[in-house]
Amino acid sequence: MRPFAALIAAVVSTSFLGLSTAEELPSGQVWVPPPGTSWQWQLTGPVDESFDVEVYDIDLFGSAAAVIDRLHADGRRVVCYFSAGAWEDWRPDAAEFPPALIGASNGWPGERWLDIRDLRSLAPIIDARLDMAVAKGCDAVEPDNVDGFENASGFPLSARHQARFNKWLARKAHRRGLAVGLKNDLRQVRRLQPFFDFAVNEQCFEFDECHRLRHFVAAGKAVFGVEYTGRMRDFCPEARAMGLSWLRKRSDLGSWVRFC
Repeated sequence: MRPFAALIAAVVSTSFLGLSTAEELPSGQVWVPPPGTSWQWQLTGPVDESFDVEVYDIDLFGSAAAVIDRLHADGRRVVCYFSAGAWEDWRPDAAEFPPALIGASNGWPGERWLDIRDLRSLAPIIDARLDMAVAKGCDAVEPDNVDGFENASGFPLSARHQARFNKWLARKAHRRGLAVGLKNDLRQVRRLQPFFDFAVNEQCFEFDECHRLRHFVAAGKAVFGVEYTGRMRDFCPEARAMGLSWLRKRSDLGSWVRFC
């Protein structure tokens, strides 16, 4: 990752750190999945390529370009997952993060919230990850942990800081021709929907929050989601009626899946 980071750090400018507006998005140049698009989400273990779905969402670092090529050959689109708002100690670029930007645990082993206010310091790392997504052939990215302002991050993050960071991520993805999904951050869905091409959600039925995602469906954009608990006969009919693409998964996010 260091060559990517060094290259991008040399060319980052003040204007590149600015915010996007809906009018600046490259309309017609990125993939926008419609409501009801079928998908599989697998972030751990060897990717099971056998599911007959339109979209695979897989780990950016853990998935070889050859896997993505095979999925494309089977007619699938590929979303590549990476953590944007939290540091993970096992990633190959973990040492690139300035220690001052690494905050409190987000509850998962080896993961800590990042100070997303410092866009200039984060830019070379995020740029390198997005360049990796392009090099591997990803159609889109799923930046995770973009709701640090709602958690005890160790930093005085506000909704405004979060919205700025999330729009900044979307702009960077779009500049590379990548579609980008908004992960959770349901409090700001209405504000952020115009900047994102789809949404990814965990457990909105469990927490009675799915109504907030209607803004994506109304805009003709897919909402991909998962429940880890609950009975499928309770949430699947409602998910289908709302135009949501919902799964039942185990929390390890391996290949096991049940489709609504």
